[in-house]
Amino acid sequence: MTTKLYVLDVDDFRPLAQVAAKDPDVTVVKRGPYYEVLAEAPFRIERNATGCRNAVWYSSVAAVAGGHITQWDKDFLAIEPTAGSAHEAAGSA
Repeated sequence: MTTKLYVLDVDDFRPLAQVAAKDPDVTVVKRGPYYEVLAEAPFRIERNATGCRNAVWYSSVAAVAGGHITQWDKDFLAIEPTAGSAHEAAGSA
């Protein structure tokens, strides 16, 4: 399942998408007013590489789909895929 991280396309948050895009296993696309960061495997974004200050860093995530945050501290934001979703499980019953 593809994990999706949504980051609002504003000057303060744009560096997260730019840093994520440097990972060869991550794809970043513009989706409406958001950047959609897509990956099939776990990925991390290093805060220092983004240049984000704490207040911006901790308010940068708009949503996560198909995965969950496993680390969000002063150093990294880490996202891992979730095996199946509640919607998929209901459809297979």
